[in-house]
Amino acid sequence: MFTRRNLITSIAAAGAAILTGQARSAETGTRDNRSKGGNYFPNCVLTTHEGKRVHFYEDLIRDRLVAINMMFAQCDGICPTMTSNLQRVQKLLGDRVGKDIFMYSITLLPEQDTPQRLNEYVEMHGVKPGWQFLTGARADIESIRYKLGFYDLDPNVDKDPDWHTGMLRLGNDAYDRWIMTPALSEPEQIIASLLLLDRTHVGRVDPRPPRAVPTGAKHV
Repeated sequence: MFTRRNLITSIAAAGAAILTGQARSAETGTRDNRSKGGNYFPNCVLTTHEGKRVHFYEDLIRDRLVAINMMFAQCDGICPTMTSNLQRVQKLLGDRVGKDIFMYSITLLPEQDTPQRLNEYVEMHGVKPGWQFLTGARADIESIRYKLGFYDLDPNVDKDPDWHTGMLRLGNDAYDRWIMTPALSEPEQIIASLLLLDRTHVGRVDPRPPRAVPTGAKHV
């Protein structure tokens, strides 16, 4: 059960992570220092699992508090476990998902993961409304992947489709605050990190831009 005590404990633990997290600017989190996200993120067109066409920055990221991971429907390794854990996050957040907190899962294999295939994945895993699964053109997906920091510094590892990070990118575009956390963290920990990015938690973050993080798991 997600109690106030759980939340306080998780926020305390997440505080250190946000101070050392990877962020895109040295802004202090004030509203006057508006996000540079429009210049940083691509505004390419993606398609949701419901068949709706959306612009990545303008429709999904701009002025929003978001949680983003990457996966693909045929994955039989870490992806189903990530999805299951993020379902627990969605359950704890309740109706905030899709209202003031937005969850996105972006396919790593857009050639295979059509909107219909992603919709089947959503139904198969019992994902609730408000959490969007997205696909698009390969070049656009790759651009987004690199901008979010979901890549390996070793190009030979990075190009292997059986390797990808088990990480979750959390961000608040309005205040230009971004961090990375394991997607398999305790749901309370993930929520605490999200709340630390909210406008009510203002503080300095690491000014370095998102970069590569270690790969998480190989599919078996």
